[in-house]
Amino acid sequence: MLKAGGAGQVLRVLGAMSGTSLDGVDAAVIETDGVTMMGFGPTGYRPYTADEQSVLRAALGKWEGAEVAAAAEVVETVHAELLSTFDPVDLVGFHGQTVAHDPQGRGTLQIGDGALLAEVLGWPVVWDFRTADVRLGGEGAPLAPFYHFALAQHLKLSAPMAFLNLGGVGNLTWIDPTKARPEDEGAILAFDTGPANAPLNDLMMLRRGLSRDEDGALAAQGEVSEAVVTDFLDHPYFWRIPPKSLDRDAWSGLLPSVAGLPDTDAAATLTACAASAVMQAMTHCPAPPSQVLVGGGGRHNPTLMAMIGAALDCPVLPVEEVGLDGDMLEAQAFAYLAARVARGLPTSCPATTGVRAAVGGGTLSRPQSD
Repeated sequence: MLKAGGAGQVLRVLGAMSGTSLDGVDAAVIETDGVTMMGFGPTGYRPYTADEQSVLRAALGKWEGAEVAAAAEVVETVHAELLSTFDPVDLVGFHGQTVAHDPQGRGTLQIGDGALLAEVLGWPVVWDFRTADVRLGGEGAPLAPFYHFALAQHLKLSAPMAFLNLGGVGNLTWIDPTKARPEDEGAILAFDTGPANAPLNDLMMLRRGLSRDEDGALAAQGEVSEAVVTDFLDHPYFWRIPPKSLDRDAWSGLLPSVAGLPDTDAAATLTACAASAVMQAMTHCPAPPSQVLVGGGGRHNPTLMAMIGAALDCPVLPVEEVGLDGDMLEAQAFAYLAARVARGLPTSCPATTGVRAAVGGGTLSRPQSD
């Protein structure tokens, strides 16, 4: 079982992620010393049922109360169910479920008790990754960038590049892989781009009772309302200098803005908004990326990928094109961050979350029998 996590100790770590799309829990095993990627292990996925999604949605934007408690129970139960199917590991990285994110105000809230999960699984669990960052003046998000940096070096890339995650919210990590460490000056810049899949998923659920626009088919049939996109891009968030982050519901007015459009046009417009947010984000990169590697559910939407690709002067590729698993990048990221916590290494820095100095987040909970 996990001991000190000293330099060079290769850990077998199981990471879990339940994202803002509320589709389910991803889990993935990696082998790492918290700096270098040594290998990739098995993966798993447990979709939330419709009833479970309803419970989670009821907690969004809330900080306490019965809805939050009920959602936490769902998160803990589903994670325990999925993670217990894996062979024993040295460590678990448990993100939990973000239900509220207000770094300039009340902070950030990820529900799910990692200490309870450690008792259920019998393995050490690192959790509560974001609180320390926010306490020290950071946005608490995004946290995957340090893992993206490790992947860029694992791929032996040498030119500036970017990882783009298209989940419920989009986020971008620009990387100079020639730097030694992610916290080094000029090595990395990361921030949320804006809404990605969440408004479109909400539209599909509202109008069609579906979880998403499968293969971007509905949007492909529609016409984009340029007026809505223009108004969307007037949001002051786009002009804030990164790093910066968003709550899933920061654009709560976006769905009402397409209320008068037919389904096809509404889907096309929300897809164009997500793509336009990425385009705007690219203006903040220190240098043009040589390629953009895309993870998250949005990479499966050909309409969205085509809109982004048409606007950039570099290849825009799903991460599978370089041998990575785009469905599991964030779960792997929290496994990687857990290993860093175990070693006492930073998990965020000024260029990723705006925190005042490089900081290691995360609480390590061991089962009492450990």
